[in-house]
Amino acid sequence: MNPAVKYDPLHYPCPSRRMVQYGRKGMVAASQPLAAGAGMDMLKRGGNAVDAAVATAACLTVVEPTSNGIGGDAFVLVWTGGRLYGLNASGPAPASIGIEAVHKLGHATMPALGWLPVTVPGAPASWAELSRRFGRLPFSTLLAPAIEYAARGYPVSPVVAHAWRKSYEHYRQASGAEFRPWLRTFAPDGRTPAAGEMWASPGHASTLQAIAETAAEDLYRGRLAEQIDAFSREHGAFLRAEDLAAFRPEWTEAIGVDYRGLRVWEMPPNGQGLVVLMALNVLERFDLAATPPELACHLQLEAMKLAFADGLVHITEPGKMRVTVEELLSGSYAREQAARITDRSHEPAAGTPVPGGTVYLATADGEGTMVSFIQSNYMGFGSGIVVPGTGISLQNRGHTFSLDRGHANCLEPGKRTYHTIIPGFLTRAGSPVGPFGVMGGFMQPQGHLQVLTGSIDLGLNPQAVLDSPRWRWEGGRTVLLEHGFSRAIARALEDRGHDIRWAGPIGFGRGQIIWRCAEGVLVGATEPRCDGAVLAW
Repeated sequence: MNPAVKYDPLHYPCPSRRMVQYGRKGMVAASQPLAAGAGMDMLKRGGNAVDAAVATAACLTVVEPTSNGIGGDAFVLVWTGGRLYGLNASGPAPASIGIEAVHKLGHATMPALGWLPVTVPGAPASWAELSRRFGRLPFSTLLAPAIEYAARGYPVSPVVAHAWRKSYEHYRQASGAEFRPWLRTFAPDGRTPAAGEMWASPGHASTLQAIAETAAEDLYRGRLAEQIDAFSREHGAFLRAEDLAAFRPEWTEAIGVDYRGLRVWEMPPNGQGLVVLMALNVLERFDLAATPPELACHLQLEAMKLAFADGLVHITEPGKMRVTVEELLSGSYAREQAARITDRSHEPAAGTPVPGGTVYLATADGEGTMVSFIQSNYMGFGSGIVVPGTGISLQNRGHTFSLDRGHANCLEPGKRTYHTIIPGFLTRAGSPVGPFGVMGGFMQPQGHLQVLTGSIDLGLNPQAVLDSPRWRWEGGRTVLLEHGFSRAIARALEDRGHDIRWAGPIGFGRGQIIWRCAEGVLVGATEPRCDGAVLAW
């Protein structure tokens, strides 16, 4: 793109301040403005918050392909009719894969790229299921904005353009014919689109049209399923049409803990929302509001490390877990864990968190329905596998499987792996406060914790808490601090034994919040780490 006035869309030398947004009849908060607009269009056409969420989610696969896609997974929390519903739309490993098969291909651990980490995509099934159960508008109407943007093009937003360029440098180094469709789809001229440049994808458009016309059946039991199967067979991979045909998203009960008079809700395993709840259970034993900031930050870090130590060992497919959620969230266990925290940094027996690529959105309508929705390809565009001519970028979610048969999350045929994407929801005395979420791989529980403690313990408004500089535990005693974080607190953390390192905004998550206030007024926020927008009505 060659603008009349030269500028850098990612350079902001002066502090930029956003305000919280208020509305009464509806609200959509998303990481990309065009997607948020698609959701708001549905509200103004008479749809509800579920319709808005589905339209926004489908649109995000087109306008933010760097973090999610048609070949990814989704988790959803829906508040409607006075209760909270959970939908797990994470797909399992293929029925024909196994640890021995992966070892025979020369891998000691699950790779991040290629066909081996590909699992069944669940996101399109979540759209159809949400629309079927709670939606108001025709399903085909909900996907119309996404189809139009894919077919006719849209101007790429700044953060997406930056991530796209970084992804290209990563994926173009992958060897093998199976990666060529990714390059043809997302960098057809040997480069990626710049901020403000128009980009279209006819393959995305035709695929979304087929999904719209069949309520996603074509992807799981039709022509698209056959195309995925054929490309998998061509490269000797494991995913088959039968795996797609067998998939159904699962309605489930959310899990929650009380924290300072509110109830924090997360999705149960195989999602890692349990990590957030375990950390909050520990922090409930400390008065963070009355604690010096440097000590409060230390306590949060130590609680998070303890929770991750358990999560990375125990979380997997629910029926395969060796301890129960109830045991991990019990008060007695929380007291034991809190007693382990000292004034010094410790090294928990846990794995090493890694970054990821995900989108989070929140919607609400004037009738009381609210949606917390997250979908992802896991690492950026995912596996690097794109089904030719379809725009379907398949996720690499299977990378989190262990090849150790003694590990709870070991690879098994048809098993769902430890999942990083987690939508959150908050209630008080049985009434909804609203949805919140922070995307970004293993940063997500850490982002949830910082948003919740900032909101509840420090009393920050939704925009202020999302603007706040963040920390990210990397493993061991290493902690990354975002530029802008308090230098005084950083020095105090170093004195307590934390290995402090500084980093830019990439990797600290990107979130949205919608709270319901008195008289049904909605307040929402998004953050400057993404291209996000909050649209209010």
